[in-house]
Amino acid sequence: MSKLSRQTPPSTRKTPFRLTIVHPCVGRFANMKRYIRTWRMEPIPAAVLAALVPADVSTAFYDDRLEPIPFDEPTDLVAISVETYTAKRAYQIASEYRRRGVPVVMGGFHATLCPEEVLQYCESIVIGEAESLFPTVIDDYRHGRAESVYRSVERPSLRTTPDRSIFHGKRYLPLRLVEFARGCRFKCDFCAVQSFFDATHRQRPIEQVVEELHRVRRRGQLVFFIDDNLTSNLEQAKEMMRAIIPLKLRWISQSAINVAYDDEALDLMRRSGCQGLLVGFESLDPQTLQQMNKGFNLMHGGPAAALANFRRHGLRIYGTFIFGYDHDTSSSFELAERFAQEQGLAIAAFNHITPFPGTPLYRRMEQDGRLLYDAWWLDDRYRYNMIPFRPKQMSPRELAERCVKARRNFYGWPSIARRAMHRVNFRSPWMLLNFLVINAMHQWDIEGRNGLPLGDANWHGELLKATHERRRLVHGPV
Repeated sequence: MSKLSRQTPPSTRKTPFRLTIVHPCVGRFANMKRYIRTWRMEPIPAAVLAALVPADVSTAFYDDRLEPIPFDEPTDLVAISVETYTAKRAYQIASEYRRRGVPVVMGGFHATLCPEEVLQYCESIVIGEAESLFPTVIDDYRHGRAESVYRSVERPSLRTTPDRSIFHGKRYLPLRLVEFARGCRFKCDFCAVQSFFDATHRQRPIEQVVEELHRVRRRGQLVFFIDDNLTSNLEQAKEMMRAIIPLKLRWISQSAINVAYDDEALDLMRRSGCQGLLVGFESLDPQTLQQMNKGFNLMHGGPAAALANFRRHGLRIYGTFIFGYDHDTSSSFELAERFAQEQGLAIAAFNHITPFPGTPLYRRMEQDGRLLYDAWWLDDRYRYNMIPFRPKQMSPRELAERCVKARRNFYGWPSIARRAMHRVNFRSPWMLLNFLVINAMHQWDIEGRNGLPLGDANWHGELLKATHERRRLVHGPV
């Protein structure tokens, strides 16, 4: 009989069932003292899980980015949400608990996109969204009838309000994170979000969002709507913005470029307190945009026309650019960097494309034999900012170096000073202060992230894997 089968029968329990929720970090250098500041936001998925737990279950939460995990603290079940970048560290954490006889359940994007892999490192996985499944998982473990695979068959109604009490005493960035909707209707080639949600989009009841905002808002703090694409359903987004106008918030979010051409939406953003948006420009090259299935970015005059409309309504923009598609050359970096400077983007990201498992991009590169690792997220040689595939127009090393160089140029003090002089960035003293602080943080974190190992370099154990074939549990008999 294994340790994991020797759980205390429910009938003989003298203490409440104990659940531990863990949020894993991406990785950690050996003897790393300070975690990457721009990555220290509240993990809302963990708070959603906590809200789904029955009242008579004892819940503990540990954030691997901020604090040591007390592996020897008594618990009956550990829940970990796994993303591709955090998979290696999640498996390290799971191995520590499982060696102590504690079962682990995993969910999240990576568990849905790579279920066979994830199931090797835990007792149960949740495939899909947790709202309709996690209460059943808890009940099954409490009564000794746990299953290996829990699979959602349809999108749940998003009526769960996160339990933020688990964040007390932890030092996160001073942003209030709130979710209005999940998913996105666009089918971008590289995006794991569209793969996870199958290009669907669903929003929470607006009255519930308003009530949550009333409770969590703090004077002097920005609200961040964490939606993958706030305006995927533009009419619903407009209704939400009308509803929050009386709250007099300052908020930011993420949106596709198409919202720039709807003056009513832009006016509602301004009136409801929107201070800025993350917009995925991704590329300025029409052929590259077509390859990534984002040709719509060129509508109505493209990024320059969109930015003119955003500025006209006082909205600051965090523009993202990605490189490494088949038509990208060294001039692609120069064009994007010059565009970002001239347009006065408040923040910008210059990243290489990352082939996430489950995406059309990954499948295409796998079929073409261009992937450099069987699973880059688990390979001990891989480091953050390394290129896990063969680009067509440059070497992997050149692609990585050009991305880092573009970030250094954009977040250098001369660039920060020039961009601060754009009217949209200095029109509000409060937002100008935020602009300077956020740009300084990004400048600092360029080197902090570069070369970061995936997983904790201080951990020297071996990953504890399942000893039997579990593929049939995910896909049925083969």
